[in-house]
Amino acid sequence: MNNSSPVEALSESSVIPQTKPYEYVLEVVNARKEFPGVVALDNVSLKVRPGTVHALMGENGAGKSTLMKIIAGIYHPDAGEIRLRGETVHLATPLAAQEAGIAMIHQELLLMNSMTVAENIWIRREPHNAFGLVDHAKMHRMTTELFDRLNIHLDPDAEVSELSVANRQMVEIAKAVSFDSDVLIMDEPTSAITEKEVAHLFEIIRGLRERGIGIVYITHKMNELFEIADEFSVFRDGHYIATHLSSEVTRDDIIQMMVGREITQMFPKEEVELGDVVLSVKNLTLEGVFHDVSFDVRAGEILGLAGLVGSGRSNVAETLFGVTPATSGTIEINGKEVSIQTSHDAIKLGMAFLTEDRKETGCFLPLDIQENAQMAVIHDDFVKYGFVQEAKLEKVCLEISQKLRVKTPNMHECIENLSGGNQQKVLIGRWLLTNPKILILDEPTRGIDVGAKAEIHSLITQLAHNGVAVIMISSEMPEVLGMSDRVLVMHEGHCTGILDRADADQVKVMDLAAQ
Repeated sequence: MNNSSPVEALSESSVIPQTKPYEYVLEVVNARKEFPGVVALDNVSLKVRPGTVHALMGENGAGKSTLMKIIAGIYHPDAGEIRLRGETVHLATPLAAQEAGIAMIHQELLLMNSMTVAENIWIRREPHNAFGLVDHAKMHRMTTELFDRLNIHLDPDAEVSELSVANRQMVEIAKAVSFDSDVLIMDEPTSAITEKEVAHLFEIIRGLRERGIGIVYITHKMNELFEIADEFSVFRDGHYIATHLSSEVTRDDIIQMMVGREITQMFPKEEVELGDVVLSVKNLTLEGVFHDVSFDVRAGEILGLAGLVGSGRSNVAETLFGVTPATSGTIEINGKEVSIQTSHDAIKLGMAFLTEDRKETGCFLPLDIQENAQMAVIHDDFVKYGFVQEAKLEKVCLEISQKLRVKTPNMHECIENLSGGNQQKVLIGRWLLTNPKILILDEPTRGIDVGAKAEIHSLITQLAHNGVAVIMISSEMPEVLGMSDRVLVMHEGHCTGILDRADADQVKVMDLAAQ
């Protein structure tokens, strides 16, 4: 690990090839990790060369994040060996991993919201003055120099709580880089940032690669693998499958390695005879957020909502579901005008809403799968004479879990221990238990693997076939175009157009999204 300061290290030339006395900066040999009822890793191995980006691919639950947490000192392996720069190491704590030259950017951001950007970056490493006090002026200067090297434009003194999710992600990246580590782990770093910010991140990654840093990059986005990764390894069900150069394989090759089967149809859209208008929205407005949004959704229809980040898509969904009641406009369900002031109002009217952020607003992380699945129905359908009908409730929750193929040892496993895709399935199951007539899905496949995506797409198609009116918000253009009967496009709080499936293509959608 370089002993120069982080800012000094970043200012060194990044174009001079660095000779390394070892072939691999990081090696994991035959790692095994068990949790109660689950073998998360079964003798897996990983080798990362210095100055390369090594992508880690696999379905949710394949063991990727578990392995990264072992490398970062968060988990201890039950068996196996970790080598850094050719030497065996024992990483007892995250601090030990950092000191050994490993930095990790987690999928769930771990910043202190009440602290400033600079304080978050240099926490536990703050510069001190002659009196032993934190030297805030120097810390500000160090942060500014770090941001200049990375071309990040943020105020070091801004409070993190004031930043967007994308800017918080940039702070996490800067913090990880500031350790001047030889190994940098990035777990889904682009899941919440725009295409422009992704391009910026890739510039940073290429610069770090040129400096000889070995980068482990976890992603579910195939296009990212081919754009940024030199090599990739595939895990499946806790087992190591293969390692290849990115230039040697196709997208279909990778999918087959990940899922152990060929996925013939990622977007299984069926032509369904549409029924009557179930939901009619006229001039819906939330003052200061979106204005005069109007559309209809028919039984069996999938209406896609597209638009750039900040266009107001999610805000419309939240208003429809009573999270933030509208300031004007009308909502009609089955031809009758309704008032939706709370989420409970919406549920009683047959609506269901899968939120964009499963961690923050979807899952009750300390609770188990059973408790999470039953949240939307426990108060009404499963209470008799003031008592919860536990046996009946457990039966339907288990049935929906099995139908959605949630990977778990039992229904009393803490939902926090599940992979992102399995958490998403539990949340979808929660709303299916309500037998909704109108289903709003906000980023239903964000951060989940290709196999789970195909399963969720198939489920959405089945629901539409059964007459459910579906509103699907997605930032992924292929998903919007592949699954929607019509596409409503938003820009800066306004509906800029609605395209029929036959007329919708990427150029037309982006043209409306950028008006």
